[in-house]
Amino acid sequence: MKFNRRLMMAVAAVAMCGFAAEAKADLKFGVAAEPYPPFTSKDASGKWVGWEVDLMDAVCAKMNEKCELVEVAWDGIIPALTAKQIDVIWSSMSITAERKKTIDFTTFYYNTPSAVIGAKNGDKDITPEHLKGKTMGVQVATTHQRYAQKYFAAAGAEVKNYQTQDEANNDLAAGRLDYIQADASALEDFLLTDQGAACCEMKGIVPEDLEILGEGVGGGLRKEDTELKAKLDAAITELAKSGEIQKITDKYEKLKGKIILPQ
Repeated sequence: MKFNRRLMMAVAAVAMCGFAAEAKADLKFGVAAEPYPPFTSKDASGKWVGWEVDLMDAVCAKMNEKCELVEVAWDGIIPALTAKQIDVIWSSMSITAERKKTIDFTTFYYNTPSAVIGAKNGDKDITPEHLKGKTMGVQVATTHQRYAQKYFAAAGAEVKNYQTQDEANNDLAAGRLDYIQADASALEDFLLTDQGAACCEMKGIVPEDLEILGEGVGGGLRKEDTELKAKLDAAITELAKSGEIQKITDKYEKLKGKIILPQ
């Protein structure tokens, strides 16, 4: 009986230690709850994979932090950060002056231009005047939505908003849209799929507007988390200088030559 009591106490102590370890505050990295290949998507087992997931793992290892990916609806991801449901937005979010009014950012960890794709017809003119009367699909709460409204909608195009990029892609493939504007790397990934290759082609890169399109992609942070920002900036910078970010990128054939990395 005494042995059993001691054994139970020992098991309880181990369990409490395990609970304490689990209860330790980890960094929660928020990712949009829809696929955005090749940056973030789920494999057949439901595990998040992709370039940004690999980079997160490398950054967290460099900081000696245990990190967790948390799914958040894209249009609620900044509120989730400010409400402290997550610690970092790690979801291909562009660093813009508008967003900086609410949150802060790490140094950029990649950049890619904004592009337009459409049906295969050889017409590569994407000037706003040429797209008058056409339909343009964009994901809500993105820099592309703001750009399309400022330039294409103002010139007479109809801009349709979608909750996810996949929904816009599907409507374009089904002929319910004339064009889509999004990150060039993500659109080129779609064009390599059977669905994208069958329907569509790259139309071109939109002219740069730094105020809207931003300075590249970075991790979103609460303004008061200056210590975390310093740690993340240092980790990203060290991984860039060591060539580790390039090594991660080299694993993704679809990204070669498609994104700009920090040096």
